[in-house]
Order: sequence, then structure tokens, then C-alpha cells
Amino acid sequence: MDQAWLKAHVRDVLDYPKPGIVFKDITPLLGAADAFRATVDALAEPFAATRVDKVIGIEARGFVFAAPVSYGLHAGFVPVRKPGKLPWEIEREEYVLEYGTDLLEIHRDAISPGELVLVVDDVIATGGTAAATARLVERLGGDVVGFAFVLELGFLHGREQIDGYQVHTLVTYD
Repeated sequence: MDQAWLKAHVRDVLDYPKPGIVFKDITPLLGAADAFRATVDALAEPFAATRVDKVIGIEARGFVFAAPVSYGLHAGFVPVRKPGKLPWEIEREEYVLEYGTDLLEIHRDAISPGELVLVVDDVIATGGTAAATARLVERLGGDVVGFAFVLELGFLHGREQIDGYQVHTLVTYD
């Protein structure tokens, strides 16, 4: 995929959600059918020859990409959510933010032992949510076959948090 073409579909929003932050807004990409289709196909392509049983989408924008990737790979879709949003028994994983901690949750029966899992999200920044998701998958007995991200904020070194896994990103901002 042409990184410049994809970047042209991502809008920079200055000082959002707080001063000094440049937010990468993917809504223009989602609204352009050709860009959205190309993005979903490019996320799935490196894993097309790999057995994938489940595709995890990380709340919330990860759902937008993970669901069509799971469809394309003939795999199930599993949401990983913020606390209090899943209605059944959950596993929970805490992870570190720049100022404090947060939690992710998954249904206890979402991943079976031995299942192969692809984790999909819109952005990898510091890598905390991705690493926490891998720990949840592995606690349930699954194996992470890789991670796929639309955008990578390389200057935050999030990839280091998931070292040892296959990581596929479409666009990197250094």
C-alpha cells in the first residue's frame, strides 16, 4: 500500500484532546470507500496464508477494522472492551498509561485454548493496550499470531511493548 496515499486520508487535528497533541483522525479514511477497502485488505493480507481462528478488535476504533478483517480471514471476531461494557464473566488486564493505569476486559469464553488470534487496532502508540491484549489472549490459552495496525506512532516506541510478535503497520509516523 502506498503510505502517502493512505496518509492523505488521515487528518491531523491540532491540540486534541489536549494542547500539544496532534490527533490522527481516521474518519476521512473511513468515509472514502476505496481507502477503507484498501486498508482492510492491507491489514489482512500478511495473515491470509496463516490460520487465524479469532480476530480481536480493541475498543473502539479497532472494532471498525477488526470486524471486516475477521470476515475476510473467515475467523471469528472478539471485542476487547473498557471496563463495565461486557455482560458476562470477564478476564481483566491492567496496563500503564502516561499518567496512571487503565483496564481492558474480554469474555472468559471468547478464546479457547490453542486458538490462533490476530489483534487489530487503528493505532499503536505506546503499546500498552496491545501488550495488555496479548496477555489476555495468552491467559485464556490462545496464541497471538500477530498484530495489525493502520497507523504507528513510531516516536512513542510502542512496538517495543510487543517485541517478539509479528507486527504489521500500514503507515508509520516517526
